[in-house]
Formats: sequence, structure tokens, C-alpha cells
Amino acid sequence: MDDVSVIGLGPMGAVLARTLLQKGLRVTAWNRTSEKANQLVQEGAVLAPTIAAAVSASPIVIVCVANYEISHALFGTAEAAAALAGRVLVQLSTGTPQDARNSETWAREQGADYLDGAIMATPAQIGMPDTPIFASGSEAAFRRSEPILTILAGNLMYMGDSVGAASAWDLAALSTMFGAMFGFFHGARIIETEGHSVDAFGSLIADISPVFGQMIKHEGTVIQTGSYDQAQSTIKTCRGSAELWLKQAREAGINSEFPTFAMGLYTKAKAAGYENEELAAIMKVLRQSP
Repeated sequence: MDDVSVIGLGPMGAVLARTLLQKGLRVTAWNRTSEKANQLVQEGAVLAPTIAAAVSASPIVIVCVANYEISHALFGTAEAAAALAGRVLVQLSTGTPQDARNSETWAREQGADYLDGAIMATPAQIGMPDTPIFASGSEAAFRRSEPILTILAGNLMYMGDSVGAASAWDLAALSTMFGAMFGFFHGARIIETEGHSVDAFGSLIADISPVFGQMIKHEGTVIQTGSYDQAQSTIKTCRGSAELWLKQAREAGINSEFPTFAMGLYTKAKAAGYENEELAAIMKVLRQSP
């Protein structure tokens, strides 16, 4: 298996490097603050004196910093950029699909093959069989780096050669997750006001989450096919839940920002004449110009 260089030793980057070390890879590391590499060096990593030296040490270079702007700044010297020629650059920093496209263009100008990736996990979940990483871009770059990335994430998903795909899927999945989280937090306030256990509520949601997953899958099919008139759950019916959230919030004196946001979308959908269509017709509202 190829040696690998890891650029960036923040909370995620350090875990990436350590996980690869534990699997017997020769890991060369570099970080702007070299002290962050001390523990990794004790565990067997090689600390490169410069980013150019780190890149030159391995055929595959993983970058994991806060964002693409920082990544580009790190490679801002001619020496660092030139070292990328002939190597696979795997970008695991956080950004948008356009960031990925810009990064790919720049990497190719340096003579590097490029793969964009998005980690859908916390540092503690790295290296597990079900940990997901989205990857997109050059298929050759993906095949070359696949054995290494699979060590980091057992659920490695190649989303195709359109380099912005990994970021798009990542942002869409995060939107779903955090949307559910905000809904859960409002639900937790409802549970609290009635004197029930929030951790028991969390456990219940975990147990019934496959049902929610099937609901989301169904709505996705409705959107893709445009079959909004074949409603199993109409906007009118679902709007009733938001009305009850607001009523309960007033009665209990709790924050009502989440149900107010949802009611705003329902109100727009009703005004547009979608009230008796499938809930997924909310997409028609979201497609309208802001």
C-alpha cells in the first residue's frame, strides 16, 4: 500500500493520520503549528519540515484543514505547488461544490490528479466500518487512493467524476441531519415542559428512525417523479402539526422559532394552491425565487 502524507493536524486531521499509522502505513505529517505533531511522531509518524517536503514524501497527499481558502494559502508558495506534480491530492477540507471545482482546476494546473471528499463523521467515528465519506472527481485518483480512504471510512462512497458531487451530497445530508436535530431540540422542549425524560425521547427517536427514513425516501421519489397529486400525506394535513406546535408553545411559554419557520413554508404552499398535494410539494415553494 502507498505511503501517505497528511496536511493539517487539527482534531480531524490528527485522527486521520493516527488511524493510518495504526494500520501500518508510513505517514508523513505537516502542520502550521509543528507542536501538534509531537504525539504522532512518538507514535511513528514522520514530521516534514515544510509542506513541500511533506508532499514530496508520498504519492498520495491528504489535506484536511478548516476550509479551501486555508488549503490554497498553504500551497501558495511555488515550491509547495510544484511538489504536487504527479501526485494524487485528496481534499478533505470543508467547502461547496464550486470550491471543489476551483480546487480541481488549480490542482490540475500543478500536474496533480485530484479527488474531492467530504467526511460525514466526527473524529471519534473515523476508522469504523459504517463511517461514510463521499468522494468525487477523477476515477483514477479515486482508485489510487481507495485502499487508504477505506481505512478511514468503511462506508466510502464514490459519487462520480463530477468533482462537486461529494460536497453537494455532504451539504444535502447535513441539511437533513441538522433539520432533524433542530426538530428534535424543539421536541425536547415539549418533553421537558411535560416533565418527561429527554434521554428517553432521544432513545425513542433512534428506535423509530427507520420509519422516518422510509418517509423521506418516499418524498424523494415524489419529487423526482413530480407526482405531487398522488398524496399520502397532504400539506394541509401536515400543516395541522405546525399549528399544534405553535399552540403548545404559546400554552407552555416556550420558544416557537422552529414551528414558526415551518408554518411560514406551509402558509406559502397554501397560498400557491398546493394544500391538497403531497407534502413534498413544499419543494415548489423552495424553487421559487427568494
